[in-house]
Amino acid sequence: MFRNTLRLLGVAALGSALGMPVWASAEGEVNVYSARQENLIKPLLDDFTRDTGIQVNLLTGRADELLQRLRLEGRNSPADVLITVDAGNLNRAKEAGALSPIESNVLDERVPENLRDVDGYWYGLSSRARPIMYNKDTVDPSELSTYEALTDPKWRGRICIRSSSNIYNQSMVASMIATTGTEAASEWANGIVANLARPPQGGDRDQIRAAAAGVCDIAIANTYYIGGMLAGDDPAQRAVAEQLGVFFPNQDDRGTHVNISGAGVTPHAPNRENAIRLIEYLTTEEAQRWYAEVNQEYPVRPGVPASEILQGFGDFKADSLNLSLLGEYNAEAVRIMDRAGWR
Repeated sequence: MFRNTLRLLGVAALGSALGMPVWASAEGEVNVYSARQENLIKPLLDDFTRDTGIQVNLLTGRADELLQRLRLEGRNSPADVLITVDAGNLNRAKEAGALSPIESNVLDERVPENLRDVDGYWYGLSSRARPIMYNKDTVDPSELSTYEALTDPKWRGRICIRSSSNIYNQSMVASMIATTGTEAASEWANGIVANLARPPQGGDRDQIRAAAAGVCDIAIANTYYIGGMLAGDDPAQRAVAEQLGVFFPNQDDRGTHVNISGAGVTPHAPNRENAIRLIEYLTTEEAQRWYAEVNQEYPVRPGVPASEILQGFGDFKADSLNLSLLGEYNAEAVRIMDRAGWR
């Protein structure tokens, strides 16, 4: 159970014994399992409580750990909302029976169709692109064009990317399967492995640092990582990020791969109405601006501008593939990466 939930239950018991009113009975509460770090979501949850009076009880953890927890808790789970990153994780939760369909005209109007589940099990809250990042001293952007072109032998020993166990990379390969087919996706994975500067290691920021340090010339990473480095208070991090340029590939065909953070309601949510109300709140213009300015993520809601830092990377055509397909092709993507020797 949540620490806050236990605390509130203790207060409720004491209040009942004394015949006193209990706060939680006024507006209620909502229990959130979040795979996002607390600092990337809690300020919005606090704003929701401020504006609605609904107490948010937050439990954070890794995506796979939270999903396993939901499976084990089953009908006894106190969770109302699951917030996680990547449509691949959201689809895993759907397939595991950890989410239930949402009926919300508000969410249908605010979240573009390709950034939400086709059956209404989850909705995107923020978006990020996964473009090519290049060392400005060693790469001329005129050399860059598509993801597929990175398999050219001229990039041998010049690419950094994280492990195949990472859901971001699995989803990127899954998007290629959905768009170009299994054979083309396999050729791409084989070509990337052949051109790696080092065995995959670390997270996206590590790939960015490696490219800036000259370990490689090209890194593939999510935009909010480099955006956060540029927006942060650490001058050393900013200096690293400033050494790289951001190139959005595949602008003449399908567009640059994008993914989301998103949320869904659990099937046995004890506070279902509050759960839907919270997810709707996270798509308000105010919340979407927060995602843009503080997290350096692209808003999913049309009409809300990106931050100045993200705008500085330039406009780009995003892949319009419905992200529900990333879960459908995840298993095949993992097999392709394994066969390619992508570790």
